[in-house]
Amino acid sequence: MSEELTKEQQEAMDKAFERSMPEGLRKVQNEYSNVKKVIGIISGKGGVGKSLITSLLAVKANKMGLKTAVLDADITGPSIPKSFGVHQKAYGSDIGIVPVNTRDGIKLMSINLLVDNEEDPVIWRGPVIAGAVQQFWTDVAWGDVDVMFVDMPPGTGDVPLTVFQSLPVDGIIVVTSPQELVEMIVSKALKMATVMNIPVLGLVENMSYFKCPDCGKEHEIFGASTVVDVAAKNNIEHTARIPISPDIAKLVDEGKIEDVDVDWVDDIYANLIK
Repeated sequence: MSEELTKEQQEAMDKAFERSMPEGLRKVQNEYSNVKKVIGIISGKGGVGKSLITSLLAVKANKMGLKTAVLDADITGPSIPKSFGVHQKAYGSDIGIVPVNTRDGIKLMSINLLVDNEEDPVIWRGPVIAGAVQQFWTDVAWGDVDVMFVDMPPGTGDVPLTVFQSLPVDGIIVVTSPQELVEMIVSKALKMATVMNIPVLGLVENMSYFKCPDCGKEHEIFGASTVVDVAAKNNIEHTARIPISPDIAKLVDEGKIEDVDVDWVDDIYANLIK
């Protein structure tokens, strides 16, 4: 990374993370689970479309023949089930909690699949939320899964730290938007990943532009794209630019994300497979 931490800063951050959780926090997956790869989707702030990117990558992996799952770790802002049009509830069995399948066979687990009313808020403190995320790993019988995408809440708080320390995360995708302020916030998330020794597999800039349906011209509504510059500063090779698309937004609102067929995340996906 271009903004390298000093040795003293690195040691201080390492010690802070060591104090935050006890040793041996890595959790064992449910005995009826065989999850081969875990990919975290993170962002430095909310509202940049992290859940959209999670869903698009899961749909892409599933269409390419991989057994795919999504663990919705955004406990207080779960949106994954709605994107897939899933409203039925998960249920418990002798082998653990059984995830819900989407129309095309993607396995989902989210707090909205467990509560009576999916519109009720989850008013929990950080440690309780972190514990719920761990249970989504230890208590859910995922079965055979080639790749699991974990949709994390924004920022560098309890849940991202819990996921990094509790789950065998193989890499992360960072989601951002073009605003200059976001670049600073993204740097915090990238530095957290560095401290935790989690590879950054790609940087996705959502709402990067709007393509006029009449003339085909691309308009950068939120300012000039910064994804290439941010990636270069942080030695990230693979990037993607996602346009503002009313058609995609409509499909997501209707729970039809599996009907989306775009090539925006192909380079990111190819790097994941590699």
